[in-house]
Amino acid sequence: MSQLAQLSEAEIEDRFHIRSRTAIQFLLANFARQGTPFAVQFRGGQEYFYSILLAVQPDSGRLVFDCSGSPENNRRFLDSERNAFLGQPGGMRVQFSTGRAREVNFQGAKAFAVPLPQVLLRLQRREYFRIETPQVRPLEFLAGLPGGASLNLPVHDISVSGIGLAAAALPDGAGPGLSLEGCRFALPEEGRALFFAATLRHCTEREARNGCRQWRLGLQFSNLPATDANRIQRYIARVEHERRELS
Repeated sequence: MSQLAQLSEAEIEDRFHIRSRTAIQFLLANFARQGTPFAVQFRGGQEYFYSILLAVQPDSGRLVFDCSGSPENNRRFLDSERNAFLGQPGGMRVQFSTGRAREVNFQGAKAFAVPLPQVLLRLQRREYFRIETPQVRPLEFLAGLPGGASLNLPVHDISVSGIGLAAAALPDGAGPGLSLEGCRFALPEEGRALFFAATLRHCTEREARNGCRQWRLGLQFSNLPATDANRIQRYIARVEHERRELS
């Protein structure tokens, strides 16, 4: 078990959520200098575009970043009350949420500005800990396949970056690089499902303990909202806590 998997939910919150205003400004300014791309999610994660951070302006308490290439996308974004940024600078997952954006002029060009975030989540690649999900009541994954077929498989393992599925046979058309839209599954004791797109990264055949051949399908989340990533993080902490209590 990884060191992180042994942390409680409160310890995860304390260790990986940066709240120091100075530290947040320093990190964001670094990402701006490096030209780190971020996915900007809005309308509850239903829409997103990719952007580059341009500048941190401490005096006005705002973060400036590049507009989308679509004027219609920019118009809808300006109507969004809450927005989320997700990036992976140097293999490190960074995410934060901000309030409403407004259009500004930055170095002679149009840009967006939002209030600086109060909290920033930072996870190293080695900290994307993955757990096997309980098999008594497995999570059920659903998605649409190209051609109109549906995919309905139990979840074998989960992390904040993706999930692993278990299959008795390889689904028709499944292969690395396949994009899946309209993906969803529900966490136990939650009435609201998680909706996202995903990319199939690997399909691996292996022998189960009973001697039967099985497939493992590894999916990477493409546009999972930051709020849902936090829900998965809390779920993982809860499952590991329950397992420790029973051991």
